[in-house]
Amino acid sequence: MALVIDQIDHIVLNCAETEVTAAWFQRVLGMAREDFSPGPGDTNRIALKFGNQKINLRPTFADKQAWIAAKETSHGAADVCFVTKASLRDVIAHLEACDVPIELGPVERLGAMGPMRSVYCRDPDGDLIEIASYSPA
Repeated sequence: MALVIDQIDHIVLNCAETEVTAAWFQRVLGMAREDFSPGPGDTNRIALKFGNQKINLRPTFADKQAWIAAKETSHGAADVCFVTKASLRDVIAHLEACDVPIELGPVERLGAMGPMRSVYCRDPDGDLIEIASYSPA
């Protein structure tokens, strides 16, 4: 039997300052903050929840013994695409209201579910954030 993956449960973003990054994702992308402990004796961590997924925020210089991590843990190296049902006009207006500069867009792209339109910006760590809509306009 071949292994088949159904979905992504969570990703981990490395952050220079987890509090700053969490506040940005809450304010700009409307994600819900969740403080949690992965197990007894572990230090508290921050996650951002949206839909059926979440993003765990990992301090760039966290102790690798305390938090299993990728081989390289630099912040600002991620490139993530989020899908919204909002029109890109509304996305652009919201980013402008939040004083978030738009790097590129709107542009046509091909996503996992077909053609989409995207706008790109950056989070406080410099990660490239793509906000895409499969809806027209």
